Amino acid sequence: MSLKSNVLLQGVSLLALLVLWQLAASIMESRALPPPVDVLAAILRGFEDGELPYNIGITLARVAASFVLAMAVGIAVGIVMGRNRTIDRFFDGWLVLFLNIPALVTIILCYVWFGLIEAAAIAAVAINKIPTVIVTVREGARALSPEYLEMAQSFRLGRVKTLRHVILPQLFPFIVAATRSGLSLIWKIVLVVELLGRSNGVGFQLYTFFQLFDVASILAYTLTFVAVIQVIELAGLQPLERHVNRWRR
Repeated sequence: MSLKSNVLLQGVSLLALLVLWQLAASIMESRALPPPVDVLAAILRGFEDGELPYNIGITLARVAASFVLAMAVGIAVGIVMGRNRTIDRFFDGWLVLFLNIPALVTIILCYVWFGLIEAAAIAAVAINKIPTVIVTVREGARALSPEYLEMAQSFRLGRVKTLRHVILPQLFPFIVAATRSGLSLIWKIVLVVELLGRSNGVGFQLYTFFQLFDVASILAYTLTFVAVIQVIELAGLQPLERHVNRWRR
């Protein structure tokens, strides 16, 4: 299917969803399901008073900080565990434990231990994501080609050059996979963190609108934030994935 046909099909699908939404709202005639026009009006009001872009910006800043921290720690630990069997066996139980701790528990504990501060919020999100990054990168480190590593040793590249020119290029597909899954997970956890312990951001606003039973505003913030995440996915992550996988063609 050509790109033009694919875009046309997606457009028709989106239009069908809007029509179904409008029909359901007309039948229910309830505040619980406002029509698309009311949601659009809420989006425009949010941009006019500046609240919508401000809170989305705050949430994106938390997503970015948590994402960078989780990826940095996860990649480093994943490489070490993937290349050292003793360390991998020793810490594997820890990894399984952290993988199975619910995100809500981690968030609550971070707030209890460190207080309702920004650092606790970012740490809670990062802690929830680091184990999944470690697992993905560890599998990539285990699959490194021994021939390339032996070549690096024979040419005496050194650890830094070996990491830069031999290890990381082979790990890029795994890192990109961790990046994409990480983004989809982190922003959802950030909303919970904001709902429980912050005074701004999309999560806090959603909780406020829930108390007011303002479903139109809930949908307005949700759809706008999802649209921003999709732009990041389409404009950033997908081109990056194609770039790092170009050698496979």
